[in-house]
Amino acid sequence: MLLYHSALALLALAGTASSHATMFGVSVNGEDQGDGRDKYIRTPATNDPVRDLQSPNLVCNTNGGRAAPSFVKAAAGDTLAFRWFHFNPSDPGDILDPSHKGAVLTYIAPFTEGNGAIPIWSKLAQQGFDGEGATIKMIANGGKVEFSLPKALAPGKYLIRQELLALHMADFRGDTNPGRGAESYPSCVQVEVTSSGDALPDQDFDFNRGYKYDDPGLFFNIYVPFDTYTPPGPPIWDAEA
Repeated sequence: MLLYHSALALLALAGTASSHATMFGVSVNGEDQGDGRDKYIRTPATNDPVRDLQSPNLVCNTNGGRAAPSFVKAAAGDTLAFRWFHFNPSDPGDILDPSHKGAVLTYIAPFTEGNGAIPIWSKLAQQGFDGEGATIKMIANGGKVEFSLPKALAPGKYLIRQELLALHMADFRGDTNPGRGAESYPSCVQVEVTSSGDALPDQDFDFNRGYKYDDPGLFFNIYVPFDTYTPPGPPIWDAEA
């Protein structure tokens, strides 16, 4: 069993060179909004993962504090799809190494020109393991992850953060094993919402305090059989409450 586990870990390490991912664009109700890099997406300087849970880069990645010049326009209740890629956005197969099984988490916060590393976030959606990892489903969907804006969401400008959470090395804690641990690929999109609702995100979640190295959603072994997996962070925000 130890040899088997070690072999799996080595395979995971072998895939890291081709594993990285970043966000390319957004669709609103199926309508492509075009290449959003450095337009409405706060595009990171690299497509590398973030492992340091105390780093402000965990929130909106590198360049997270650099506001983009425009916003995606959407209405409360609309379905948005965020599309990810590895190096070549024109290659539908170049998305994420399939060894990087894990979750996809989506958060929202009132718009800020800062890097978002303050307690302002609420969780909009999460996908973990339902038969297979959410990242594998994302790859099969051409790099797209869909979610809906709450119908009761108040009008205004927001940051929406989506995170690919790869767990191929999460059987080791990132604080005790340098170079190991869960890999976070976060990206933030600027969205302007029209609405007649009045619900404002109020969970005030803080990633740098709320994500812990021993969190079972971050310190998790995908190489042994398991029945359940609970992603890190707060529960999904109930905008109707």
